[in-house]
Amino acid sequence: MTDAGTPVTTGYAPVNGLQMYHEVHGPEPGPGSAPVLLLHGAYMSTGDLAPLVSVLAATRQVVVADLQAHGRTADVDRPLTYEGMADDAAGLLAHLGIGSADVMGYSMGGAAALQVAVRHPDVVRRLVVVSATHSSRGMQPELLEMVPGITPEMFAGSPMEASYQALAPGPGHFPVLVQKLKTLDETPFDWPAEDISGIAVPAMVVAGDADAVRAEHAVELFRLLGGGGMGDLTGLSRARLAILPGSTHFMPPGIGVLDRLDWLLPMVLAFLDEPPEGAR
Repeated sequence: MTDAGTPVTTGYAPVNGLQMYHEVHGPEPGPGSAPVLLLHGAYMSTGDLAPLVSVLAATRQVVVADLQAHGRTADVDRPLTYEGMADDAAGLLAHLGIGSADVMGYSMGGAAALQVAVRHPDVVRRLVVVSATHSSRGMQPELLEMVPGITPEMFAGSPMEASYQALAPGPGHFPVLVQKLKTLDETPFDWPAEDISGIAVPAMVVAGDADAVRAEHAVELFRLLGGGGMGDLTGLSRARLAILPGSTHFMPPGIGVLDRLDWLLPMVLAFLDEPPEGAR
């Protein structure tokens, strides 16, 4: 059971060569609603999203999974890419018999969520992108400068390393994960504007004002997704934007974007529960 007292099932799904660990929390979706698929960030696992899951699962079904090489999902012989993680996410929904879901991702998972909407538009009902960008140009320059110097030794004794060693099928594989994530972060990307603007579903962009993603790029993404007009004259668009004040990516503890659930969750829940366009 979850903290909210709602049912939970766990399992492994055969998806694109992975045995993908996943959990399904909460009640079956009712009329007009859809499950929420949550995609975690780098070095994270399903358990790191527990505070988010417990609130969401009180009123809706929530699917959360360990992405490739994270948590209980063993790695396979392929690089970590946003496109690959998006295909895995869509494959998991297909395995579970879920035709459409609200997809919400944080950081690495936020970029993967964007790619789910680009590559598998039919499976996304609504999209929530937290602390992620459509272009490596949107990352803070100090982050890009830091990435080449990352080594497995830097994580010695850290909660990230400890969690990996406690959950992973191969605890000694952690240095490979570090290298794959380092390669992911060092590989420039700039997804075509037409791909992003072609996302037709309602979308919400969230970032901290001191996040790893530059605020101006959160605004750029918001505009590509259809937002930014003067609602007084044209009505609200299908896109939403939230910049959380005094909020970082995840350090120090207490002021990261996912530490701001008392701000974030009411906005996300309101967005997910908005009536479809034309039904207002």
